[in-house]
Amino acid sequence: MKTLFKHYRRVLAFGLLIPMALLSGCGGPENRARAVYMLLDTSGTYTQQLDKASNIVSYLLMRLDSGDSLAVARIDSGSFSEKDIIERTTFDERPSVANNQKRKFRSIMDEFVKTAKSSAYTDISGGMLQAVEWLKETGAGDKTILIFSDLKEELAKGQIRKFELQLDGVHVVALNVTKLNSDNIDPREYLTRVDQWERKVLKGGGSWKVINDLEKVDGLLQG
Repeated sequence: MKTLFKHYRRVLAFGLLIPMALLSGCGGPENRARAVYMLLDTSGTYTQQLDKASNIVSYLLMRLDSGDSLAVARIDSGSFSEKDIIERTTFDERPSVANNQKRKFRSIMDEFVKTAKSSAYTDISGGMLQAVEWLKETGAGDKTILIFSDLKEELAKGQIRKFELQLDGVHVVALNVTKLNSDNIDPREYLTRVDQWERKVLKGGGSWKVINDLEKVDGLLQG
């Protein structure tokens, strides 16, 4: 009788292990939601490039789906601020509602391009810090920061941006990195500027890409 009892106990234990193993091997559903935070440089004459940025926003509105999130913010003298966010939204699961959200987003972006004023400074680091916080809040599985800028950071007096960005799992794409007049005199300045941002992003755990040909943005989104 004892031998038979031990046999049944082993069979029962084995039967319980199988479903447990199956459960442990099957994680939750993959989070396919995407979130994009686009930073727009508005310093100096770079505001003349905003029509190109507007085209990128149109591309994003076409590609992002229900459940995805999009935010666009300007880079100015102190970009770690809610006031610099031009518009942000998570598209509704209902297609009709999502389409209305996209039309509203498009309208707000058009108005911003018409009325944008130049900023004296370019707080790219502050803008990225704001972007990271928002991307985390969305809970999206795929997170992207787009930096539409010449990547020349100029801070107002007293501003300190000596911190490491926490960019684990974040794709960072620099767009339309135009050359400054000083770059034409010494091209090393341009290469150094791009390299410094690349190293900063990689050190923070993110990925880095530069796209200057805005006709080739098919690979802009990862998902």
